[in-house]
Amino acid sequence: MTTLTLIGKPGCHLCDDARAVVTAVLAEFPDAALDELSILDDESLRDRWAEEIPVLLIDGAVHTYWRVDAERLRSALKAPVR
Repeated sequence: MTTLTLIGKPGCHLCDDARAVVTAVLAEFPDAALDELSILDDESLRDRWAEEIPVLLIDGAVHTYWRVDAERLRSALKAPVR
């Protein structure tokens, strides 16, 4: 199972946009799951990512930040596991 993690915060319009793209793409990948984390709930996340949210991780590795491109995400989820 592939796990995507979206790091953001409430009230962030870029985070809302990223969530919409990720949710739409994940509808095509039933074996993938989405976790969401807020930088407001975790000081270490805030220290690391405050200037780059939203951040999207795939299985713990950074995929992108600020904007999520649907085609790039789709390609990454189709890529063979390394």
